[in-house]
Amino acid sequence: MQARTLATLICFGMIMSVIAPVAAQTGGSQAPVAGVREKARGQVPTAIAEGESDSVARVNAWTVGIVGGLIEGAPIRFATDIQIALDDGDNLRILPIVSRGAKQNVIDLLYLKGVDAGVVYTDIFDEFRREGQIKNIEKRINYISHLFLSGVHVLVRPEIKELKDLEGKKFGFQGRGTGVSVTSSILFKRMGINVEPVYITNNQALEQMKTGEMHGLIYLVTKAHPSLTSIDPKFGFHLLSIPYEKFTDYYVPMTFENSDYPNLVKPGEKVEAMGVPAVLAVYNWPKGSERFRKVQRFLQYYFDRFDNFKKPPFQKEWKEINLAATIPGWNRYWYAEQLLQEREQKQQQSAAGAGVALTGAQSEQALDLSDPVRRKEFNEFLEWKRRQQKQ
Repeated sequence: MQARTLATLICFGMIMSVIAPVAAQTGGSQAPVAGVREKARGQVPTAIAEGESDSVARVNAWTVGIVGGLIEGAPIRFATDIQIALDDGDNLRILPIVSRGAKQNVIDLLYLKGVDAGVVYTDIFDEFRREGQIKNIEKRINYISHLFLSGVHVLVRPEIKELKDLEGKKFGFQGRGTGVSVTSSILFKRMGINVEPVYITNNQALEQMKTGEMHGLIYLVTKAHPSLTSIDPKFGFHLLSIPYEKFTDYYVPMTFENSDYPNLVKPGEKVEAMGVPAVLAVYNWPKGSERFRKVQRFLQYYFDRFDNFKKPPFQKEWKEINLAATIPGWNRYWYAEQLLQEREQKQQQSAAGAGVALTGAQSEQALDLSDPVRRKEFNEFLEWKRRQQKQ
């Protein structure tokens, strides 16, 4: 019995000889050991701690974020074009950002870190003024240039003959804050028509139109867009006319014909509609601010390389953009205006040195679209130009 007790004591002593040093290092308790191990596993060395501060500064110095829109829309494609055309390694890096849409883009320009520019539809100010929550928005958000023109395509079921037939019916508004939802809201408010807005994607709304659950939706796309030309005519869907005289502030007149949409417009029929311009927008950063420094370099590249956008592989609409065009209801960013004037002076000096006179197509004289008549004439010119290209 004594031998067994002695053996037990010896074993206990051996165990304590192993544990004691560890306990001494941890204050006599084993609990902190686990805490130390967890802390060690949780610590991730930072770039600064690893001596990479120069890399951090270089990557962030000239990176510019541009909010576009939904992945299937035109705005994100234009933002991607800008990224491709202006990329210059560490000197300038563009990050196109898929976003919730035009309304959210303005909010991001106002408040979100890392967003320096964005693609916005010109009628968005109407929405913010109606809500009244953001003051002086036209002074805080400016435009750099016009980008493209999206047609307001009101697609409806066969039983809907005119806009007033949509009273009380379900209508697709796409996602909240998108360009479609903003334009749809303006359209029906001005027409005095109460529809039941449904906030789902256009693809979902189109499927519900086929079953009769939904009666219409708006596509905000360029003319003859595949999303509309691919619709099967067996469903009898068609496009509705919009009375342009109620929408002369932000919009331009547009006409859809059978040649544009043989599956949605009858031969010989003309659908009078409207288009909403999209602009490249920026926050009105004052000179000398850190954010202005980035925007300044971005704009220098944008104006210097603008002619590159008119060549493949970029969107064909770039060929129709006049940098000097003025946008009704909007103010051009002051530094963009300065670069525009410098660009025009260089063109004039170059032409004078070569002993030639600039034609209207070669120069970028300011095009004032604030006058509805001028906007109509300009749109008719674009229509003629498109038809010439098709021949």
